[in-house]
Amino acid sequence: MRAVPDEECTQVDISYPPETETFRAEVRAFLAASLPAGFSGIGALDEEAAWAFARDWRRRLVERGYLSLTWPEEYGGRGLSKLHQVVLMEELALAGVPFGLPQDTFGVKMLANTLLRWGTEEQKRRFLPRILSGEDTWCQGYSEPDAGSDLASLKTRAVREGDEWVIDGQKVWTSGAHHSDWIFVLARTNPGASKHRGISFLLVPLDQPGVEVRPFRMMSGQLHFNEVFFDGARTRADLVVGGVDNGWTVAQSLLGVERGEEAATNPILFRAEVERLVELARQYGKDRDPVIRQRIAWCWSKVEIMRCLGYRILTGWLKGAEPGPESSIAKLYWSEYHTEVTDLAMDIMGLHGQVPVGRPPLRTYRADDPGAANSSASWSTTYLIARSGTIYAGTSQVQRNILAEKVLGLPREPRLTSP
Repeated sequence: MRAVPDEECTQVDISYPPETETFRAEVRAFLAASLPAGFSGIGALDEEAAWAFARDWRRRLVERGYLSLTWPEEYGGRGLSKLHQVVLMEELALAGVPFGLPQDTFGVKMLANTLLRWGTEEQKRRFLPRILSGEDTWCQGYSEPDAGSDLASLKTRAVREGDEWVIDGQKVWTSGAHHSDWIFVLARTNPGASKHRGISFLLVPLDQPGVEVRPFRMMSGQLHFNEVFFDGARTRADLVVGGVDNGWTVAQSLLGVERGEEAATNPILFRAEVERLVELARQYGKDRDPVIRQRIAWCWSKVEIMRCLGYRILTGWLKGAEPGPESSIAKLYWSEYHTEVTDLAMDIMGLHGQVPVGRPPLRTYRADDPGAANSSASWSTTYLIARSGTIYAGTSQVQRNILAEKVLGLPREPRLTSP
């Protein structure tokens, strides 16, 4: 995706201001100096080399101040704008390199930005340096067996005992908990309050008695999600972010921190995937099949629409608007689209797609890494992962409800109440 849209997107204006284009030149110079000649993306490396590259690359980003680009300088950042962050993400995606390691989604993107907005000075001073250095890795404790789409129905409880909170309950679909040090947890601290009130946002260490993490294997064969059980687990009383019983407000602000970045990077990643799909059709001799060609053209057109949706979101950012309920359009769009494009890849490979050969993706979400080979393992694993995209970060059904009720103003869906 380029900074200035071409003709089909002229209804929006995302021409970046001069200071961000100056920063773009800085990032490109850094990439040119840091990447080897002919580098085609982390996906082209074998699994061991890819992980080694990702760890070293994270160190380089930290040294350059890119991992904490928008943080205030007093906390180790560069104090730049959200739009500078978008430019950085664009250039990293185009170069085929990651923004940190997988768990940085929760530590750097989610929790750090939440602490900067809601945290106490002591919380910022304690946790932000360790997030940036990688000493502490984090996971997200939101969903529960009976509180996924309806998150406000959560039952995990935290009771104050002296200088600590005592936590009992269960979380599920907890990404990366099996190799995390801490978890930020939504827990009910005031059971007498109404459904969306009386919830607090707690920071809880995982390495302690009373916490059990149980990984479970996805249908792609990967270990990524976990169940987390709390049985008398404890955390300090001052490790509440945003105030006691104000966790719902804090949680909602956290969910919006990466939508602008996704608007910039999703079209790049998905366009690269379509280009790989064309090569896959040639590889299997299906590029002359009229039905396959029509389906590929459909995928290409959908990515172009996604690009224009991204421009619209970024236009709002340029005007200072925070992500609102209309951003559910983009989440619904890309997640439903991705099931179709990966279906097509499996149809192109036929029975070959049932025998995974080659390296599977390092990613456990969205497209394979840039530069990935057209192996059956890459496409079949991405095909299985794509199904989860319609569930995580808000199911497609929930996104449709948000759009219907909060954007279109339609009557609310009837809510079932307990007897």
